[in-house]
Amino acid sequence: MRIALLAGTHSGCGKTTVMLALLQYLKNQALKPRAFKVGPDFLDPLWHAAVTGSPSYNLDTQMVGITESRRVLNRLAGQTEYGLIEGVMGMFDGRSGVGQAGSSVDLAAQLAVSAILVVDARGIAGSIVPLVSGYRDFARQRGVEIAGIVANRVGGEFHARLLSEALADYGLPPVLAWLDKAAPGLEERHLGLTIPDQARIPDFQAALRVEHEALLAAFAECVPGDVAESETARLQGKTIAVARDEACCFIYPGNVDYLLEQGARLAWFSPVAGQPVPAADALWLPGGYPELYVRQLSESVSLASIKAFIESGKPVLAECGGTMLLGEALIDSQGNRWPMANVLPFDSCMQSKLAALGYREDASGMRGHEFHYSVRESRQAFTPGFVCNGDQGIRYKNLRASYNHWYFASAGKAITEWLT
Repeated sequence: MRIALLAGTHSGCGKTTVMLALLQYLKNQALKPRAFKVGPDFLDPLWHAAVTGSPSYNLDTQMVGITESRRVLNRLAGQTEYGLIEGVMGMFDGRSGVGQAGSSVDLAAQLAVSAILVVDARGIAGSIVPLVSGYRDFARQRGVEIAGIVANRVGGEFHARLLSEALADYGLPPVLAWLDKAAPGLEERHLGLTIPDQARIPDFQAALRVEHEALLAAFAECVPGDVAESETARLQGKTIAVARDEACCFIYPGNVDYLLEQGARLAWFSPVAGQPVPAADALWLPGGYPELYVRQLSESVSLASIKAFIESGKPVLAECGGTMLLGEALIDSQGNRWPMANVLPFDSCMQSKLAALGYREDASGMRGHEFHYSVRESRQAFTPGFVCNGDQGIRYKNLRASYNHWYFASAGKAITEWLT
């Protein structure tokens, strides 16, 4: 598999739009592209998968870790020709510092792959030179080469030529492709992009111009190295019920694969559709958008079956939106109160501002991420569900619930204990 990392100058430069446009192009060229995403994002990978028809996996040096990132690439290497990794934020933005753990450039350096830099070219011509020069020089300090540029929001053929000639005059990475300013956009809401099931996937090809050979040359053969596969099937013979629908859609493909690799059988069900929890040994309630489906959820027979499952003492892991299902009510942004499963004495209250954002790590070593707009209003103190640097959540019987989304392979022993 040949790999390149698509980095951006900053958040909002158009990385995801460019990513989808390039994936469409590679697919139209019958090159079987595979998409990946740097960091803990759920929504961008859903769009990637909608274009390619294959799951998009998260990779990074913070939450997933470089060893697991390499293992994922090794496992998928024979299934595709070209892999494109969409970066996170700006190229040098990570957990802290400049180009440190979690950043796009750190992953590129540790995987020894080149970067393609997305530049928002709106309103610039010659000024692209010092901008790209600075990014190239700093990337080289981190051991990464910028193989080329994709210019976004370009004013037309003449503007594109000015950009290309300016970069060529100063010996800088070339323009590999450009996207016209009239290219279609992607709709957003409070947690980022809408999910692709709710909108038609735009066709970017009429607005995209590509230097075919130069673009393909930016992809280099990825040799991530030998990574030992796990030999212990810790969940052999266990059935795990998993909520999956429009309200519970924040599921890392790597987590699903990890549970299957550990021998578990997964039984899917939809709370929005009113399906009861299937017969299972454990239950996983992922996050998503329960606030957008409050009417269906408040009337769903799934909630009673979730409560019964928890009260039975079987192991349950609830993440963010999955935790919101377990309170007495969900208060929407208009102040309407919708009854939930009534397992725990709290209300989940939507607000217009961000409540929390950041990487999280439990004392067990389990790594994850917290990102939400709701707050939990409790009428009593709870036993902490986790010992971590973010929301410590709630422990009740054999339930662990919090606002955190966990990456299971980061602490395999812990997830086994949580689900057994």
